[in-house]
Amino acid sequence: MLLFFKRTLGAIIFAGMGYLLFWPVPVDPIAWDAPRDAGYVGDFAPNQALADLERHDILGRHGPEDAVFGPDGALYISTGEGDILRRTADGDTQVYVQSLGRPLGIEAASDGTLWVADAFAGLARIKDGVAELVVTQTDDGLPILYANSLDIAPDGVIYLSDSSTRFGALAAGSTLDASYLEILERRSSGRIIRYDPATGEAVTILDGISFANGIAIGGDGDWLLFVETGAYALRRLWIAGPRAGDVEDVLTNLPGFPDNLKRDAAGGFLLGLVSKRAPMADMAAPYPFLRKILQRLPAAWRPRAVSYGFIMHLDEAGTVTQTWQDPTAGYPLTTGAVRDADGALWVTSLSAEWIGRLP
Repeated sequence: MLLFFKRTLGAIIFAGMGYLLFWPVPVDPIAWDAPRDAGYVGDFAPNQALADLERHDILGRHGPEDAVFGPDGALYISTGEGDILRRTADGDTQVYVQSLGRPLGIEAASDGTLWVADAFAGLARIKDGVAELVVTQTDDGLPILYANSLDIAPDGVIYLSDSSTRFGALAAGSTLDASYLEILERRSSGRIIRYDPATGEAVTILDGISFANGIAIGGDGDWLLFVETGAYALRRLWIAGPRAGDVEDVLTNLPGFPDNLKRDAAGGFLLGLVSKRAPMADMAAPYPFLRKILQRLPAAWRPRAVSYGFIMHLDEAGTVTQTWQDPTAGYPLTTGAVRDADGALWVTSLSAEWIGRLP
């Protein structure tokens, strides 16, 4: 009996080692050097400013990932159930549009048209409460697998981030699962797309981005800022003038994973950090084989998002002027914020069952 037990245990250990070393995984990682995490110091020194957010109802939905104020003064909110909610100034909240895929970034044009980055489908347009899917691929035939964020330039052109051209949010089962695969692999398959509603042209203007995320137009429309989540960075892309095509660093080695980026009604920009960095992932960055092993582990054992409430304001030069934080993460997975006419911040989340407001 003892010999049988030893042989059985040996077979289990052998099979387990074989699984960890050789079982096929969807990622093919490459080596990279993660910058050493300095943590929440300097401009990012901890505070408690987000600790007491007001809770506002989102009709039983969850994941108010982004929000925007329309020309009518109403707040439009994207949700995990695929609905867009409309909240008026008096607090009345209704379903404005139903049954998109997974709406993430949302922006409003001056005529009231809403533009939505639908992670499961592509770029959608909403006019008078009716949604229309406008762009599902770029003109070269490459499908949009993970539409994430967008902004509207002064000339009406839409700039859209496609977070991954390898791991689609729909195919992966969720936006979080697809983001994990893209960032773990680090083949930087994300891109920025320029879509002109006047001509219907949709072209990739920048690729090679490790999880392309938040986008915001700056200046007079000569440049935009974009988030490279997998590199803990915020960068500037010049889109007009003699420097068109140039990319420069704005913020690097951020203490968490950057997410949404919005133009602030008070000037400058608002950027959210959705979670802390994962020390295990940074440690494994130079070792592709080790990252394959991480992917073979049970989901609960893999590096995962750890909430830490964090919103920052930066000016157009990229200088951090203020942060609002909650180290206890009473409001989980903060994606970003938008400011209302009274100066209050409406804080968005990937997973919360309410939307937060900081008076």
